[in-house]
Amino acid sequence: MKKMLVISVLCLFTLTGCLYPDERLVQNQIPYEDQIASVQSAVNQYREANSGLLPIQDRDMETPIYQKYPINFNKIIPRYLQEPPSSAFESGGIFQYVLLDVETNPTVKLIDLRHADIIRDIKTRIYVYKRSNGYPPFEKMIVENVFTVDFKKLGYDEPPHAVSPYSGNNLPFVIDGKGEIYIDYSIDLYKLLQENKHHFKHGEDIRPILYENSPIIPAYSLPYTVENNEPVFFVTNKY
Repeated sequence: MKKMLVISVLCLFTLTGCLYPDERLVQNQIPYEDQIASVQSAVNQYREANSGLLPIQDRDMETPIYQKYPINFNKIIPRYLQEPPSSAFESGGIFQYVLLDVETNPTVKLIDLRHADIIRDIKTRIYVYKRSNGYPPFEKMIVENVFTVDFKKLGYDEPPHAVSPYSGNNLPFVIDGKGEIYIDYSIDLYKLLQENKHHFKHGEDIRPILYENSPIIPAYSLPYTVENNEPVFFVTNKY
């Protein structure tokens, strides 16, 4: 009887251990508004207490703007925040918490790291392909220095895609002349430009229209501008 009880208790702990990660997994995939608000509050308090300094990690000046200012939770925990939110990468979540508008209005935003995982796989295959062929698997040129990718040459049965956090659309990937991979948000941008009033001029980066009503930013993307009320790639040195 005692042996059966021990076995039952062990089974219970085993089941609990299996169920808990699944429970946490759901939480880790949802960027709750209150979590974002709590991090924003912690950032604001840290900034006020440190003469305008921000709790961010150091990044190279050439880092793309949307990835340039990741929040360093070690600087705000535990004084301003008890622990990183469950949706944060630091807690096993799928989002990286970053800051935008650091000069005028430091604002907490999120990067969906699932996109980074897909891009990492593509870039690994490109690296192998380049070692054998000397150049990336370009397919067709979209604009100068931006191309579609010949994914069959990389061993894919179907072209990979990224799920848009804004529309749920499956978005394609493009490649630049250096072999860097980016998500193409043209579909989402076109719809937003057609359905909303805007005052963008040619030469302005129109990507902010994507995250006006979303906490998630298009981190792995090239700049876009507007031409005849349609989105076009606007390739510059700073992505």
